[in-house]
Amino acid sequence: MSRRVGRKLASDFLETPIKPLASFLCMLLLVILSSLPGASTTHQVPISKPRIDKIDPPGWWAQFPSPMLLVHGEGLRDARFSVTGSRVALERTQTSENGHWAFLWLDTKSATAQTLAITATSHKAEANCSYVLAHRSHDPHMHAGFSPVDALYLIMPDRFSDGDTSNDPSSDNRAAPHGWHGGDFAGIERHLDYLQQLGVTAVWMTPVASNGAMPESYHGYAATDLYAVDSHFGTLAEYRHLSDALHARGMKLVIDLVPNHIGVQHPWVNDQPTPDWLHGTLEHHRAAQHDFYQLIDPHAPPAAWRDITDGWFADNMPDLNQENPLVSRYLIQNALWWIETANLDGIRLDTFPYVSRSFWHKFHTELHSVYPNLTTVGEVFRRDAEVSSFFAGGVTHNGIDTGLTTPFDFPVHFALRDVLAHNKPMTELADVLRQDTLYPHPERLVTFIGNHDTTRFFTEDNCSEAKLKLALGLVLTLRGLPQIYSGDEIGMPGGADPDDRRDFPGGFPGDSRNAFTHAGRTAAEDEVFSWTSGLLAYRAAHAELQTGIEQNLYSDVDVFAFVRAMDSAGCSANGATERLLIVVNKAPQSKTLELPVEDTALGGCMQFDAASAAPGEKPQLSNGKLRIEEPAESMTVFSVK
Repeated sequence: MSRRVGRKLASDFLETPIKPLASFLCMLLLVILSSLPGASTTHQVPISKPRIDKIDPPGWWAQFPSPMLLVHGEGLRDARFSVTGSRVALERTQTSENGHWAFLWLDTKSATAQTLAITATSHKAEANCSYVLAHRSHDPHMHAGFSPVDALYLIMPDRFSDGDTSNDPSSDNRAAPHGWHGGDFAGIERHLDYLQQLGVTAVWMTPVASNGAMPESYHGYAATDLYAVDSHFGTLAEYRHLSDALHARGMKLVIDLVPNHIGVQHPWVNDQPTPDWLHGTLEHHRAAQHDFYQLIDPHAPPAAWRDITDGWFADNMPDLNQENPLVSRYLIQNALWWIETANLDGIRLDTFPYVSRSFWHKFHTELHSVYPNLTTVGEVFRRDAEVSSFFAGGVTHNGIDTGLTTPFDFPVHFALRDVLAHNKPMTELADVLRQDTLYPHPERLVTFIGNHDTTRFFTEDNCSEAKLKLALGLVLTLRGLPQIYSGDEIGMPGGADPDDRRDFPGGFPGDSRNAFTHAGRTAAEDEVFSWTSGLLAYRAAHAELQTGIEQNLYSDVDVFAFVRAMDSAGCSANGATERLLIVVNKAPQSKTLELPVEDTALGGCMQFDAASAAPGEKPQLSNGKLRIEEPAESMTVFSVK
């Protein structure tokens, strides 16, 4: 006899009109039976009326993959669930022992848009709620994905601009380096003209999911509700409005998702939907290790990579167990929900190596089955291209293709800092670029000089305005998709976290000046802004810098020269084809170099014109060699025909 049936029989028996002695004997019999060998001793959860107070996802769509709903409430363990709707079926259910959680698998593959009725019935009581299956967006221009045609701009919403002071809680304190400062969606939307003037075409914001009452979680990476927008930034409607405003300008929106971990104040931490929802518990868990070489080493023992994928990234960031198929399903649906809800074009995936390859393969397979053009970029924070390339999609390692569109190009990021700010030879940049052979699609790599996790380039030792301009110039002319961290385009300084996350000047009430405008920038800031916006405009006008090949012709201690072209065949006799020759000299004095042009992308080219006025001599072609004098600490782009 099951314990549930036993309780029902006892209840029915005790409700009959019997003598007190009979009642006592019945209770004594139940006690004796429960103490017999083999009788269950599992702790009994008190029976309570069912209550439903939250469902994830909070809504879904017709003509979408059938959802698994995670229901939260009370008294759900003993409840019988039903779902009423046209062409909708409840396939199966699963509840937690404490009755706080229930999983409902729906079959909606033949359903049309409608409102469903979900009922939980238990002990003559029931809980009811409605659940909407909405119409899907079928706009062919939505979910377009990002590509090297784009220029990506990284924004930390809390530190960019405060456009709506009504959502600033009293705890906001701009003087607190780790606190909330008040930036929001309205502030970003207010400055879309600035972004277009700069020349960016896609916006990546650090996570927008709710971090609840966590006092130092302005960065967004410690979610307490994966289906809610953080109220510091605004509402879900305002997030969608920002997405619409970007798309109306022909711009794209990239969300930052964190399938690896949650925040310590998430309800799951003290009440897991299943016993293995997390890797460990708040009291007992392993700390994440960061030796990614263990992941790429076929001879490493399993314990080595489990320390990476199963460990907690930080003690206040509990690690999700993606090996649990329920967790995996939840996280994939969460990504689908955000994409459809906000008409997203791409995803930045945080802490990518800390999650198993098998999950990433399933994640991308399911997302691309719904959104074929959606693109993803993964954070692999290492300088070694062997490590970075291991996680790129399009190639199988350990029998699994992650499906990732591209990782960030951290190897080039570190190389640019080494050669420009730390006096390493320019040959080191060429050496890193030579390792592009490790990637299935090096042309997709996202290049950058800094982000919210690095010191500002301008604050590096030995840096200067001239070297910052060279770094930005290389990012905007090398192969790949360039990413700019907000503020780098005006040379913002910033040391280690949180100093690298200063407020953008002019974005907040009371700021003494407004660097979003020409008049509000210093002369140095405006010089860097003009340089960056000018190169972005030039890049947008030249397909060679977007989708063309890269051919590296020369490097030494101070100089690096390369060509961007649509092919490697050289110039045509009629002058119809154009090549772009980029020459960079970091030395404090001018440098003269000779480039052989035969059997290169410059073969047959006769005309070399600087894209902007250059103080050096005009390039001279003689005996198959191109002689160039490149001024000190400069970069010149030559249009070649």
